[in-house]
Amino acid sequence: MKYVTLDAQVGDLSGVLDPSRYLERLPSISGDLPPGARSFATDRDHYDFRSSRCVKDLTLRAVRGAGGEEVEVEFRHNCWKHDQDLLIRYAGVSRFTIDPVEEDRGTDLGAVVLDEILPHRGGCSHEIACWGGTLTVVCRDLQAVWTETVCSSRP
Repeated sequence: MKYVTLDAQVGDLSGVLDPSRYLERLPSISGDLPPGARSFATDRDHYDFRSSRCVKDLTLRAVRGAGGEEVEVEFRHNCWKHDQDLLIRYAGVSRFTIDPVEEDRGTDLGAVVLDEILPHRGGCSHEIACWGGTLTVVCRDLQAVWTETVCSSRP
């Protein structure tokens, strides 16, 4: 990640997630993002840890179309936080990489920590850090769709 810090230090506390540098930079780069990526990145709930539309704590459920120009990545809700699942459709994919921390994990990357969307030549890059690895997509644009779900164990 270029701006999002996954291991910030706040006082004596280390390992703090801190998207503040990215959020400070976002107004100056958002105009260079394609429309779908801009809409998703600048959504006021995206980095609000208390929001049900924050990507933190979602889990990777499925990847469809990997290796092609159109890729769908589906994330499952966390019942303690979310009431919706997230589907991201990537168009014009030029790079798709899943980099697990352990070789035998495959696409089981665990929960999402945070993500970062940046302008990239001809579109954008989307890096999604999870506890078990990283998913990176470079594409022409993306569309993020939140879909209702039923959560039986919601507090």
